[in-house]
Amino acid sequence: MKRTKHLFLTALSLAALSAGVWAENPASGTPAANGTAPAPTAPPVTAADVQALKDALAAQQKQIERLTQQLQQMQAVNQPKNDAVGLTNVNQTSQDTPTLQPAVLTLQEPQQPAEAATQGPRINKDMEGPLTIHFKGINITPGGFVAAEFLRRSRALGADIVTPFNNLTMPGASQSSLPEFFATARQTRPTVYISSREGRVDFSGYISGDFLSSGVTSTATQTNGYTFRIRQAWGQAKFPGGWSFLGGQAWSLVTENKAGIEPSDDTGRTNDARPATIDGGYNVGFTFARQAGVRLTKSFGDKVAIAFAVENAQATVTTSGNTNDYVLVQAGASNTYNTTSTYGFNPSPDLIAKIAFDPGFGHYEIFGLSDRFQDRVFPCEDYSGTLPAATAVLPACPSLANAGTTTADYNSSKSGGGFGVNARWAFDNKHIVFGLHGFGGSGVGRYGASQLSDVSINADGTVRLIKSLQGLATLEWHSKKFDVYSYVGSEYAGRTYSYDPVQNVLVGYGAPTFNDSGCYTEVAPGTGTLTGTTPVPGSLSKCSSQTRDITEGTIGFWYRLHNGARGRYQWGMQYSYVNRATWADEVHGLEPHGLDNMVFTSFRYYLP
Repeated sequence: MKRTKHLFLTALSLAALSAGVWAENPASGTPAANGTAPAPTAPPVTAADVQALKDALAAQQKQIERLTQQLQQMQAVNQPKNDAVGLTNVNQTSQDTPTLQPAVLTLQEPQQPAEAATQGPRINKDMEGPLTIHFKGINITPGGFVAAEFLRRSRALGADIVTPFNNLTMPGASQSSLPEFFATARQTRPTVYISSREGRVDFSGYISGDFLSSGVTSTATQTNGYTFRIRQAWGQAKFPGGWSFLGGQAWSLVTENKAGIEPSDDTGRTNDARPATIDGGYNVGFTFARQAGVRLTKSFGDKVAIAFAVENAQATVTTSGNTNDYVLVQAGASNTYNTTSTYGFNPSPDLIAKIAFDPGFGHYEIFGLSDRFQDRVFPCEDYSGTLPAATAVLPACPSLANAGTTTADYNSSKSGGGFGVNARWAFDNKHIVFGLHGFGGSGVGRYGASQLSDVSINADGTVRLIKSLQGLATLEWHSKKFDVYSYVGSEYAGRTYSYDPVQNVLVGYGAPTFNDSGCYTEVAPGTGTLTGTTPVPGSLSKCSSQTRDITEGTIGFWYRLHNGARGRYQWGMQYSYVNRATWADEVHGLEPHGLDNMVFTSFRYYLP
């Protein structure tokens, strides 16, 4: 209506202009009394003139309505265009006879400023949709999906839709004789995306979550009252020249992108190269994290991007054989963290750098990670004065007279890190996607889907890094209705141990003398009395079962039952086979394996 009013006022202005032209350029008339030519009388406005003006305005209104519908349709498929209005209104065929022509409304491609060409991929429009609310220059887009999912594992893990790959049970565990079935809606995932523009700077923010956390009141017996958890919560500013700054909790910079280096959403709409599994743990061999940090990115057009991130640090630790001579992690403090889990005392953040290439065929990434671990060592705590040989192992203890004291306590630290590469190619007009991923280093186990250990502890209480390797191969086929995917991945943790003469044993991770003779023998719960005690599923006697490598093969599909302007309904299934191999017990010649066959089914409704 504003445009119609504007056109009507324009027409009136043109009419006034016509009168002015007649006044300044008379074609005829008689002289006035003072000898000058009198101003000509404006021609009368006829009914035909009024009707012509009405017809022109009606035509304008129809054009405006038709173009508005086209713009709404373009926005509905996430391809918004900016319209520039060109108005042609007056065409004077002669100086004396002006004529009023119908105004023409044209839709033109917006002209980008010169610096916009260097900004790289922009995600704000990709993450908006038909539900976007425009309010005082701010765009608010709700999103996400509702999930109804089912899973069955051949060997029980006591786990929901996220598989704890490193907890696959050994053959003798009671759980290995029981399958498990779960139905869950906990992967339901609401999201909100907010964007705005101030001058030449684009601002955006994203919040997403699900219900895959646990609390002391959570139960599955009646009300299924699971807690809500944060997946992502970040804000970003994008500046001219290709610079952007992001802060908050997001997918770590180690996580693979589909193009360039941009933050990824949690519904697969933007820059998502994660495995398309129903399993919330993705696939063994996939390197990722979601954690707090800050990130600076520079894009050089659409071909090259570099980024540097400072992210939260943590430690996964295995300390077999070490007791009372170090402090590295502790249980979470009440009202701060999960009190049933452990957290490392981190001396510094994890530092990550990445460079990405999009030369026109394929997407390639190279990235590196640096981390650091620290513990408190008590060199005089682990032996008594009756063992003088211990001084050769714990030289930091000044004398046996200090045994059991804190006289010579000190901090030990160790730096780790690793390098990774990603490559992804699309064939047959992007219907087929093939990808390769590899990451390796020391002290980086927690970045793998299996959550293998980062570090162990030497006999003297100092930190010892564990070598880690992670790899994943991807093959996907996409069509309008179907997505079919397959993945093969593996993760490896190296042997890391040392000799402790005080205890006369090997300590650390994966030592060849660790006893696995009980990994094949089921242990009855209880203490031998008739009543017994609460059983501990999976508990075994004489079974260290420390992981050497985990391998998983997965195949699955998604079928879109409906995909329209009001949302998307889809159904999917996944089958996975997982093999957890342990380090061999060379004393008894044993190498236990944990195996599992898993089937997942999912029904999801995605907001448009």
